[in-house]
Amino acid sequence: MRTFPLTLAAALAATVLLTGCSDDTSGGDDVKNADRPSDAACALGDMGVEVGDGAAPAAGDTGTVTVTLTNKGAQCTLKGFPGVDLLADDKTTSVSPDEGAKAQTLTLGKGGTTSFTITYVRGEAGSAESLDVHKASFTLPGDTRTAHELTWSYGEVSRTDGTQASVSGFETSGD
Repeated sequence: MRTFPLTLAAALAATVLLTGCSDDTSGGDDVKNADRPSDAACALGDMGVEVGDGAAPAAGDTGTVTVTLTNKGAQCTLKGFPGVDLLADDKTTSVSPDEGAKAQTLTLGKGGTTSFTITYVRGEAGSAESLDVHKASFTLPGDTRTAHELTWSYGEVSRTDGTQASVSGFETSGD
């Protein structure tokens, strides 16, 4: 008689355990991000990327390239500045943060957007004082292994007194 209550208890326990299991292998956002802490660094793979520009029309003019990111994953946090490199045929140059800019912490919920801006001075084509940039690459703080490359169609970048380019901090978008 004692085996009946133990068998019943074991059957109930197995039923409870199996109720929490699922064959769903679709990897929906809730399942994929269930264990991700809310203050986790934003991952570039979870971001939609849009690029807008205010190209500098002539040598010596200042231009801007604005990168807008939309979080498609779970809530995440950006702490610091984006890492930006300008890539030429024979040289890669890291872009420094805007002078006087302060890093901030920004939390993005799913669907949240932010942007940063690369500001540069256009160089003279073919000049030794210009960097013939073909691509720009950026990473997010906390996700420095994953880079996003942008085709650079904004002309050469002046190298007078060092590369004349800077990157802003992350700015909130929307209201």
